[in-house]
Amino acid sequence: MIISRTPYRISFFGGGTDYPAWYRRHGGQVLSATIDKYCYITLRYLPPFFEHKIRVVYSRIESVTGIDEIKHPAVREVLRHMRFDRGLEIHHDGDLPARSGMGSSSTFTVGLLNALYALKGSLRSKRQLAEESIHIEQEMIGETVGSQDQTAAAFGGLNHIVFHRSGDIEVRPVIVSRERRQELSDHLMLFYTGITRTASDVAQSYVAGICDKHELLCRMGAMVEQGVDILQGDRCICHFGELLDAAWAAKRCLGGKVSNPVVDGLVARAKAGGAIGGKIAGAGGGGFLLLFVPPSAQKRVREALGELLHVPFSLAADGSQIIFYDPVVDDFRDIEDERSRRDIQCLRELARLKADGEPA
Repeated sequence: MIISRTPYRISFFGGGTDYPAWYRRHGGQVLSATIDKYCYITLRYLPPFFEHKIRVVYSRIESVTGIDEIKHPAVREVLRHMRFDRGLEIHHDGDLPARSGMGSSSTFTVGLLNALYALKGSLRSKRQLAEESIHIEQEMIGETVGSQDQTAAAFGGLNHIVFHRSGDIEVRPVIVSRERRQELSDHLMLFYTGITRTASDVAQSYVAGICDKHELLCRMGAMVEQGVDILQGDRCICHFGELLDAAWAAKRCLGGKVSNPVVDGLVARAKAGGAIGGKIAGAGGGGFLLLFVPPSAQKRVREALGELLHVPFSLAADGSQIIFYDPVVDDFRDIEDERSRRDIQCLRELARLKADGEPA
């Protein structure tokens, strides 16, 4: 039995510059942080006593006899990537809902990879987990996703992530005092709008022509270094909130699906209540609303957004981890191998009878 725990992330600045279509030509960078809300993956080898060979439990339950039958794209392609040939049971539990802008799909992929490698008795580095997850999502599944979510989930922490034109990804931890880090955390609020959307669908509305928005993307990328400078300097932390507000105004210009009248109304009400800045987490369109609010104004903002679910959180330092590892003796391997041999013998015998014209 293996259990992995992988954090969700919030992205402050630079979102959009982490798409390969952009950074492979111009380079990119983001400032993001992981939070104390997690995706848990529990898995084990499945004993060979069932009609199904693979069982996957998430918002649906899939019981199948082969990888090709799996509907969940990340599960299917991760198992293909690892050439997994054993019976398997996978359970997913998440602190936050899917399609909500918190990098949930990439967090799931990173956590599943980490758990499967552990089940096989192997340990992958944070960089390997990030790179393999990016390959699976972008190349094998074919999702229109960037490269920041997988990197954040694998590494964890408050990071300045740089995407080089060569394709290399550099993770620079943002070094700040404990007091400054807590000050940032104390000014952040997270609300769930209840609007679900698929990040890939939102991104498709602007990624195809992303290089045509050169000036806008360059300006959004430059905000990353400005944000780092604010955190590492002695300026009032409120400047970070003002920059977050400017970043959202810029991101809304990327495409028509990034925001909508409902989201615009929520941000306006939050600012009227005392928020300095705010943005929809992730690609946009819905999901979670991230706000920068002085502690003295947070009660008013909660009242202004009374119909939304407020989700308290703290910044988290750890990336994907194996939190339970029980390397039990695999007593079922010999049984499974023997059953496979019998199945092959039966197929050969059926083929022989058919060739001889005998009743099977």
